[in-house]
Amino acid sequence: MTKYVGAIDQGTTSTRFIVFDRKGRIVSTAQREHEQIYPRPGWVEHNPLEIWLNTRTVIFDALERRGLSPSDLAAVGVTNQRETALLWDRKTGEPLYNAIVWQDTRTDQLVARYAAEGGQDRLRAKTGLPLATYFSGLKLHWILANVPGAREKAEAGDALFGNIDTWLLWNLTGGAEGGIHITDVTNASRTQLMDLETLAWDEDILKLFEIPRACLPRIVSSSEEYGLAREPLEGVKLSGILGDQQAALFGQACLHPGEAKNTYGTGNFMLMNTGEKPFPSTCGLVTTVGYKLGGSKAIYALEGSIAITGALVQWLRDNLGIIQTSADIEPLARTVSDNGDVYFVPAFSGLYAPRWQESARGVICGLTRFANKGHIARAALEATAYQTREVLEAMVKDSKVAIRELRTDGGMVVNELLMQFQSDMINVPVVRPKVIETTALGAAYAAGLAVGYWHSTDDIVQNWGVDRRWHPHMDEAQREHLYASWNKAVTRSLDWAD
Repeated sequence: MTKYVGAIDQGTTSTRFIVFDRKGRIVSTAQREHEQIYPRPGWVEHNPLEIWLNTRTVIFDALERRGLSPSDLAAVGVTNQRETALLWDRKTGEPLYNAIVWQDTRTDQLVARYAAEGGQDRLRAKTGLPLATYFSGLKLHWILANVPGAREKAEAGDALFGNIDTWLLWNLTGGAEGGIHITDVTNASRTQLMDLETLAWDEDILKLFEIPRACLPRIVSSSEEYGLAREPLEGVKLSGILGDQQAALFGQACLHPGEAKNTYGTGNFMLMNTGEKPFPSTCGLVTTVGYKLGGSKAIYALEGSIAITGALVQWLRDNLGIIQTSADIEPLARTVSDNGDVYFVPAFSGLYAPRWQESARGVICGLTRFANKGHIARAALEATAYQTREVLEAMVKDSKVAIRELRTDGGMVVNELLMQFQSDMINVPVVRPKVIETTALGAAYAAGLAVGYWHSTDDIVQNWGVDRRWHPHMDEAQREHLYASWNKAVTRSLDWAD
């Protein structure tokens, strides 16, 4: 009997392959970063061929480190950065353009045009999403309109569209030699092209966005047997796909309505399970598919997306050079006792939930001669907590459910200064699970459930456990003073871009 399940975790800054055992523990892992490409201000791209090469490399590395072979894996799941869109040639496998990353804002004029014609929420009833540069449908529109020959190939079915999950599954199953062109419901829900009720591409929206049906992948569930992989996973069943934030929701065992998690990664993403019916938001959140297991009904979620959190730490490292590694941010922030009245609004890609302000840009407020790099480091971490509070308050208003604790995951949760400040700012306990790689774990669970490696979601609940819990210690007056100052700083970031 095969021992393990694998997960490809293709994120915004790196790709990982992680092998898990039946208890959800990590057996082996390998990771490789890829280049962030910035052709113009506001444009963010990735090289899809680099991502595919890195995926192959980390699979080989993770298996080799533990002396494993593909035959040791019962199944493999895929989780991915969502809304990052690409179009490639069906016959050659060559991308027609770089992948346009979810943070990219080049479609802002398209968003403005469609919003002027029918309002920012004209598609929300069908898709759960406001018009925004974030989602991948308008990125595809841009590629079709600006890359020579792209539209003709797409209309003929000779060019294939997908988020990164689709690109990886196509390559893993043979690529130009018979690769499977699919996407799961969670990724499809992030294109703004899928009807949330029918879980099918919406012909009216395709016509509105001028997108040919022939280039779109087939929509499947998040957990079923899709096909067998070829090298480097020769013969392994590919049986799970979840967008990264839905994968974290699943990996955190948030399987009942009202249960929520917050992932601290490149950006922050809070999701709350709302059950079998899409729950419309009136407070700036989006409605999305949480997961769909085989032939069972889809489970929906409310989501609050924050564009820049961990990416701000990377920016301090790569663009300003005030830290050498991301881990240096916490000790630097601890060199000062407070933020020195400095506030950082990282609206590098505008502001996402709950404000949805495309024209906002990043600002640092409150600088005096007293401020030093320790204050800037602390303000950067605090910005993550303030933005999370905004989303949490919107989620409570929408759902009418008071969150008793916040389950957290992602790379930033090792930062104990941030976790304590987060608890202080939202005034409820913050919980870190034993396995913080819940995104990859969620994809592994989806894959393993499809092939019977795990028998039911009860196994997921039993595997989840607490590593540490932080309780709020800040008094109410200080909490509200800090939050009011943050909101004052946000007003300075608005309407910067024309």
